[in-house]
Amino acid sequence: MKLIRRFNKEEWSWIFYDWANSAYSLVVVTAILPLYFKYVAENGGVKDATATAYWGYASAMASLVISILAPILGTLGDYKGYKKRLFSFFALSGMILTATLSLVPTHSWIALLVIFVLSYIAFQGANVFYDGFLVDVTTDEKMDRVSASGYGFGYFGSSFLFILVMILQITSGFGQLTGDVVIKLSFILTAIWWFVFTLPFFKNNHQKYSVEKVKSPVKESIRRMMSTIREISKYKHIAYFLIAYFFYIDGVDTIFTMATAIGVDFGIDTNKLIVMLLAINLIAFPFTILYGICANKFGTKPMILVAIAVYTFISLFAIFIHTELEFWILAILVGTSQGGIQALSRSYFASIVPKENANEFFGFYNIFGKFSAILGPLIVGFVGQLTGKSQYGVSALVILFILGGILFLRGKEKKV
Repeated sequence: MKLIRRFNKEEWSWIFYDWANSAYSLVVVTAILPLYFKYVAENGGVKDATATAYWGYASAMASLVISILAPILGTLGDYKGYKKRLFSFFALSGMILTATLSLVPTHSWIALLVIFVLSYIAFQGANVFYDGFLVDVTTDEKMDRVSASGYGFGYFGSSFLFILVMILQITSGFGQLTGDVVIKLSFILTAIWWFVFTLPFFKNNHQKYSVEKVKSPVKESIRRMMSTIREISKYKHIAYFLIAYFFYIDGVDTIFTMATAIGVDFGIDTNKLIVMLLAINLIAFPFTILYGICANKFGTKPMILVAIAVYTFISLFAIFIHTELEFWILAILVGTSQGGIQALSRSYFASIVPKENANEFFGFYNIFGKFSAILGPLIVGFVGQLTGKSQYGVSALVILFILGGILFLRGKEKKV
């Protein structure tokens, strides 16, 4: 941990935003809101299967909207003075909308869905600028460690709030609250957590690299974005990385999101799956930081390849899962490399793009990350349905890691 103590005020402030917003991702999006929505939809007269479909449609719509907006927002954020303002707008909007979830009546499923979509767009919109700030807060030499610490502390910090929410649910607010009130309280606590730990970022982090303002920034942003798309051949190393990232991060995200569904297929109790989710987060904390330290010593590219190799093994290992113990082994393996591959991908990308246009490029980075969430689930669903075994669907993801690894190796490491 000696290396972590070397972080300055700006770097720590940036890191703690990951601690702040990861609570939304874990507590609201992953653990609480999907189940609560089904309850609210049922109260509103919507059948269980239909409610699941509506949730899927809403999630897809939110991802599609932010995928379309990300490159425009990213380009806009490169203008002098815009990045911090836009980050603040989206982050504060996300916090307010998250708290607003608590005000929705327990039968108003449409309102709940609309507020969720808006909060998710705000959450992801803030992340476009947050990722772009990496080049402003640290040096190329420390970028891997700072990025890794962000993800690591994000996993660790969100676990604290997750545990508190679970305690409140299990004890019914220590015998003082109903189940509905506990869930609504969890939305408020998440918003407060997000706000409090974002305060250092608001105070200490500022845009250092930028392009000069223009009279019509939105129009000019769209023009610059289209120009970048046309001239991407000038940045072949960036293009290779983005395509490689599209494939391997799709496999990473799919394994995590489908893990609980596979657990249910094995008959694993819901409470055990929640404990497993928490365990993955806690394991991810030290291993993500370890990836950052190793990247500093051995290089970012070799460590990303190590993480891809680990996930290749995970996908193949899924074939042999027959017991709960083996499923736990799979979960632990995911915890060892999930944060590392995400963190190093972010810092590697930040190191190869022009700093003054970093936000513009991170807009494209976010597009490739969001649209990658389509192919993996289709592979798992098709192969699982064809074979009748969901773990075979996970094993089929090996093709994504192989393609991603090959393309990543093909791309020449060219830092700007």
